[in-house]
Amino acid sequence: MLTTRAWAVIGGAIVLWLTSRALGVPDLHLIAVGLLALVPLSAFLVRTARHDLAATRRLSARRVFPGTRVRVDLDLRNRGRRRTSLLLLEDRLPSSLGVSARAVTGEIRPGAGHTVSYHLTPRTRGRYAVGPLSTWVADPFDLVRQRIDFGEQHELVVYPAVEDLGLAPSAVPVGGAGESSTRHLFRTGDDFYTMRGYEIGDDLRKIHWPSVARTGELMIRQDEAVRRASAVLFLDTRATALGDWPAAFERGVSVAASIGAHHMRAGFSMRLALADAGPRPVDADSFLELLALVRSTPARQLTPTLRALRSAASAATSLVVVTHVPPTEEIAALSRLSGEFATRLAVLIHRADVGEPTLPASREDDRAAHAARTSLTRAGWEVLLLRPSGRLREIWELRDKRPARRIAASS
Repeated sequence: MLTTRAWAVIGGAIVLWLTSRALGVPDLHLIAVGLLALVPLSAFLVRTARHDLAATRRLSARRVFPGTRVRVDLDLRNRGRRRTSLLLLEDRLPSSLGVSARAVTGEIRPGAGHTVSYHLTPRTRGRYAVGPLSTWVADPFDLVRQRIDFGEQHELVVYPAVEDLGLAPSAVPVGGAGESSTRHLFRTGDDFYTMRGYEIGDDLRKIHWPSVARTGELMIRQDEAVRRASAVLFLDTRATALGDWPAAFERGVSVAASIGAHHMRAGFSMRLALADAGPRPVDADSFLELLALVRSTPARQLTPTLRALRSAASAATSLVVVTHVPPTEEIAALSRLSGEFATRLAVLIHRADVGEPTLPASREDDRAAHAARTSLTRAGWEVLLLRPSGRLREIWELRDKRPARRIAASS
């Protein structure tokens, strides 16, 4: 393949040849012939230089959060018997990760290697393919290039943005530490479960001294909330809810990731439900990876999803719903779930910010949001309202400052 410089050399040689013919200057004629001969000579050198190159790619991390700087190392090794010529590298990247990375290396001796590094900073969640890598072998004058492709690609998964909602001590061990945080998230009045003997590692603050005085043995309070803490998180991915509004949809995914991560740090077992998928058990990694890849769905009805949520209900399970301001019929359907879960938290996300020209947030939108909050609150829900550009942590901190409302679990 001829480079732009090669075409410039050919054009210059032709101009010199025509000038030599017009002016009768033999020296210009010799220079023109020499320049024209340089191009096929360079092509011959590149084609006959059989390079045996190996390339590997290393990423500093394969699973990252938005804004994380990822280092990519490209290791080249010359497995041939000759030195390589000038090498031009291009590692292809999706447009959302920026322009493809390019670099130039000098000669590589036989058996030797060379490492080229670059950095990328993903800004949006998703799954991205890094690569493949292409190497252009060039002559010393960069007139002719030959392309060598290395087909290996690496996967980079970018999690949704997760806001830190405060400390959430672990509450996984049965009867272990973390009572206060779990009870605050769980917010149920039926916390006390039974007594058991003290075991090494138990929180000394949970010793039940009246029982110690009666039995002469160390006894520990075992809390049902800690023993059975679980949560179901529903993210409304319907296009009619948030899916057709990218900013609101991304805010909804981030809110779901933040609340889910906060619950799991507190020791809750988590199940994730989407508009087109019922509740499924997830751990911390699979939870974030599912949210990294989630897309809007054409489903329009909320009834099938609520039916699936109802099958996961129990008096020891918390429910979190992230959706748009629901219409009247959906408010009624959500209200019917009130007696089936220990606690209910709804995060209602507006489709646009105030003053946004494409979809102005009118007074009617605000009235609908406040009416939905009032109706759901009366049905036993805790409701948070959020704009696409708003921060969940700000309203979460206000929520934490309010006294926990004790709701007796149904039998």
